[in-house]
Amino acid sequence: MDVGFSSTGCIFLLKNHPLSRAQSALREPLKTHIHDCHNHNMPSKAQIVATIGPASGSVEILRKLIGHQVDAIRLNFSWGTYEEHAGYIANVRQVAEELNKRVPIIQDLSGPREQETSGHHFDSEKEILTAKDLTDLAFGIDQKVEYVAMSYVGSAEDIKKLRSEMAKLGASIPVIAKIERKIAIDNVDSIIAEADAIMIARGDMGNEIPLEQIPFTQKMITEKCKAAKKPVITATQMMLSMVESLEPTRAEITDVVNAILNGSDAVMLSEESARGKHPVEVVEFMERAVNEAEKHEPKMDINPL
Repeated sequence: MDVGFSSTGCIFLLKNHPLSRAQSALREPLKTHIHDCHNHNMPSKAQIVATIGPASGSVEILRKLIGHQVDAIRLNFSWGTYEEHAGYIANVRQVAEELNKRVPIIQDLSGPREQETSGHHFDSEKEILTAKDLTDLAFGIDQKVEYVAMSYVGSAEDIKKLRSEMAKLGASIPVIAKIERKIAIDNVDSIIAEADAIMIARGDMGNEIPLEQIPFTQKMITEKCKAAKKPVITATQMMLSMVESLEPTRAEITDVVNAILNGSDAVMLSEESARGKHPVEVVEFMERAVNEAEKHEPKMDINPL
């Protein structure tokens, strides 16, 4: 039988129905057309930051990511060995040179977190800059990373301490302050003034404030960063379903578009690109969402990383 009925009484076409086969045939050239159009799109003004890991750290995949408008690379130092990170850094720089593109690398320090099998949580008993962070920082300086992201920042003094530790190692690298604690939201003005850029890290933020307050907090921080002309990155769970799924949810596309419309200079992928099943496709979808947002806000000012 070629026609079926859903539980609500709606008619649907089974796979072997002629119309269903025709629709399938139409989808392939449409997909090709979308990708062809995408490949020839002007680059977005807003930036895409992709976290690199086992799913995406090879030269082959990086060529596709950076070729599809990935503008900056994040390395999450909560995971991986120095050997792995050094390999990713070498591969990124090789591809960036091949494509004649500036691709800054962000070293994201893990901070005082307690790692668990299902994730992590902030450990208030530890110093903001842990012994592991300092060892990782020395590695990042040796690898000449372009940015250092500081986790669980609580005040401008935390950033000053990081700069002091860098100076002891003979370095001065721009600092991205991650806003993810309630105290950081309270001190956001002084943190923005001290930092070189801001990352709105919504994952841990959701453990500190009610979830329904996150969109308004995100908008407030974005507006303050724009006023200060400091780059602001919106991060965490932007297209999380694509860790498994081949396409994002409608809500995720809306989230990315709204982040850009609200003034975010960059949007970031985390596990979606680091260990997800579809690292190339998730970047393509994010770029399409960013480009669509910019069609509606063509005069948007961007403070790039």
